[in-house]
Amino acid sequence: MSKAPDGFHYVSRHIRRNPKPGSAKRMSGWMIAGLAAGIWLWGQVFGFGEASTTNPPTQPQPAVSAPAAR
Repeated sequence: MSKAPDGFHYVSRHIRRNPKPGSAKRMSGWMIAGLAAGIWLWGQVFGFGEASTTNPPTQPQPAVSAPAAR
Protein backbone atom coordinates (compact mmCIF):
# COMPACT_ATOMS: atom_id res chain seq x y z
CA MET A 1 0.00 0.00 0.00
CA SER A 2 1.27 3.43 -0.85
CA LYS A 3 1.32 6.30 1.56
CA ALA A 4 -1.98 8.19 1.87
CA PRO A 5 -1.98 11.87 0.87
CA ASP A 6 -1.75 14.54 3.55
CA GLY A 7 -4.96 14.81 5.57
CA PHE A 8 -6.06 11.24 4.69
CA HIS A 9 -5.51 7.73 6.06
CA TYR A 10 -6.30 4.17 5.02
CA VAL A 11 -9.18 2.21 6.56
CA SER A 12 -9.81 -1.30 5.20
CA ARG A 13 -8.01 -0.47 1.94
CA HIS A 14 -10.05 2.72 1.47
CA ILE A 15 -8.79 6.24 1.81
CA ARG A 16 -10.61 8.29 4.46
CA ARG A 17 -10.28 11.95 5.39
CA ASN A 18 -8.76 12.61 8.80
CA PRO A 19 -11.22 13.98 11.35
CA LYS A 20 -10.91 17.68 12.10
CA PRO A 21 -10.00 18.45 15.70
CA GLY A 22 -12.76 19.99 17.79
CA SER A 23 -15.33 20.10 15.03
CA ALA A 24 -18.85 20.01 16.42
CA LYS A 25 -21.47 18.17 14.43
CA ARG A 26 -23.91 20.63 12.93
CA MET A 27 -27.65 20.23 13.16
CA SER A 28 -29.19 18.89 9.99
CA GLY A 29 -32.24 20.39 8.35
CA TRP A 30 -34.35 17.46 9.53
CA MET A 31 -33.26 18.04 13.12
CA ILE A 32 -34.23 21.71 12.92
CA ALA A 33 -37.58 20.83 11.32
CA GLY A 34 -38.22 18.25 14.04
CA LEU A 35 -37.47 20.74 16.80
CA ALA A 36 -39.75 23.33 15.21
CA ALA A 37 -42.55 20.75 14.90
CA GLY A 38 -42.05 19.72 18.53
CA ILE A 39 -42.31 23.31 19.73
CA TRP A 40 -45.41 23.85 17.61
CA LEU A 41 -47.06 20.70 18.97
CA TRP A 42 -46.16 21.69 22.53
CA GLY A 43 -47.91 25.00 21.93
CA GLN A 44 -50.98 23.26 20.51
CA VAL A 45 -51.33 20.84 23.42
CA PHE A 46 -50.24 22.87 26.44
CA GLY A 47 -50.31 26.42 25.14
CA PHE A 48 -47.68 29.08 25.67
CA GLY A 49 -49.69 30.85 28.36
CA GLU A 50 -53.31 31.66 28.82
CA ALA A 51 -54.16 34.53 26.55
CA SER A 52 -57.00 36.54 28.00
CA THR A 53 -59.77 36.94 25.50
CA THR A 54 -60.87 40.53 25.46
CA ASN A 55 -64.13 41.49 23.87
CA PRO A 56 -63.83 44.21 21.27
CA PRO A 57 -65.18 47.56 22.48
CA THR A 58 -68.87 47.89 21.80
CA GLN A 59 -69.80 50.28 19.05
CA PRO A 60 -72.15 53.09 20.08
CA GLN A 61 -75.68 52.34 18.95
CA PRO A 62 -77.37 55.03 16.89
CA ALA A 63 -80.06 56.93 18.73
CA VAL A 64 -83.66 56.42 17.76
CA SER A 65 -84.80 59.39 15.72
CA ALA A 66 -88.09 60.56 14.39
CA PRO A 67 -89.18 58.98 11.13
CA ALA A 68 -88.29 60.98 8.06
CA ALA A 69 -91.18 63.00 6.62
CA ARG A 70 -92.07 62.62 3.00
